[in-house]
Amino acid sequence: MPNDKFMAQLAPKEIVAELDRFVIGQAEAKKAVAIALRNRWRRQQVPEELRDEIAPKNIIMIGPTGVGKTEIARRLARLAQSPFLKVEASKFTEVGYVGRDVESMIRDLTELAINMVKAEEREKVEARAVEVAEERLLDILLPGRPTKGDHGPDNDQFAGSLELVRPGHESGDPGRSNTRAKLKRLLHEGKMNDRFVDVEVPDSSRPMVEVFSNLGLEEMDINLKDMFGNMFPKKTKHRKVKIPEALKLLTQEESQRLIDMDKVVEIALERVEQFGIIFIDEIDKVAGRESKHGPDVSREGVQRDLLPLVEGSTVTTKYGMVKTDHILFIASGAFHVSKPSDLIPEMQGRFPIRVELNSLGREEFIKILTEPENALITQYKALLATENVELDFEPEAVAELAEIACTVNERTENIGARRLHTVMERLLEDVSFNAPEIGPTTVKVTADYVRERLSDVVGDVDLSRYIL
Repeated sequence: MPNDKFMAQLAPKEIVAELDRFVIGQAEAKKAVAIALRNRWRRQQVPEELRDEIAPKNIIMIGPTGVGKTEIARRLARLAQSPFLKVEASKFTEVGYVGRDVESMIRDLTELAINMVKAEEREKVEARAVEVAEERLLDILLPGRPTKGDHGPDNDQFAGSLELVRPGHESGDPGRSNTRAKLKRLLHEGKMNDRFVDVEVPDSSRPMVEVFSNLGLEEMDINLKDMFGNMFPKKTKHRKVKIPEALKLLTQEESQRLIDMDKVVEIALERVEQFGIIFIDEIDKVAGRESKHGPDVSREGVQRDLLPLVEGSTVTTKYGMVKTDHILFIASGAFHVSKPSDLIPEMQGRFPIRVELNSLGREEFIKILTEPENALITQYKALLATENVELDFEPEAVAELAEIACTVNERTENIGARRLHTVMERLLEDVSFNAPEIGPTTVKVTADYVRERLSDVVGDVDLSRYIL
């Protein structure tokens, strides 16, 4: 499970402070998700007989596009070290129509958790895997004594088979032991990095079949080798690679052998059930009232299919059964056309916490451009620094950029902070294009430079609709 000691140190105020590093404003939404995250830790501390009765308080975020709904959920998942999946409600349709089965989101979340736990377990066994891989590589460089009729590999080319003498089976030959020690020292010193060896690695190309069904197997890759056991022989292939790459390949293979997959699956399933977070974006797109014809026919059907997952049900995955009772669902939508009350009553009841995110204005845009650790200006400076071009933004230029972004949002569609990406790209288009030729140099971005590059486009409303 996620680091319990780490989570215990994260009070709601610390969670909000961490979110503030990446998301500007939206204090109410941050407060709601911080409480929800803290409640997950609190639930683990209560007596076991009461623990299963405490259901997560799902959240629905209401606000226009580009105000930070997705970013809040994404940063929250990283902070919680939890399996996190973002899906769009609009790509799901009720069973019987073309589209994805809603249960596939649970299977996707489980797959993410498996990969997350495998990566953690791989780190734990890495030192041992490197040690075993080195011994296998030494077996290749110093093959065992050839049997009758076996002339062995060419020692001058440092080639050989993986299935030769294993560590500790040198037949007590002192000279052989000394040679092996010398090879190991040369290996550690990197003096054989340019040598090629012939290694035998598993062949990853396996027969696969993809099943499409609405009976719980949608998009599940079923490995025929797993289905039929040992009917398929274990395939390997030879690769001639340099020693550092050979060591890397062998280390990966040994890591896979050392990882206990039963343990990985057990931990991953528990992590999904107890700490999983699913962010359902564009929930308003399935909130419309039932239509008699056309593409809206399955909107309420999607809600009816989603309802059992949110209420708590059991989903079949290829790793086992997953209970969704304690998965935290965070839904979001702009709700320009529909309203949260257009969701079916049962769905509304399963999202008891509602927070409204505010539209972003000039001051927020200035902060977004400069304050977060991944601020847009910081990103562009880093990108162009690779071409020896230094960007120097004056405060007045940043304010002018924010003002232009606000103006365009008011005149056309309000797409929030995403407008800053468009404005910045348009502003630095020529610099980015000519950077390889003009570097090294410093480009000073002033308010006049911003107006010169963007005022014509902003002044023409029709043109700005297409360009900005």
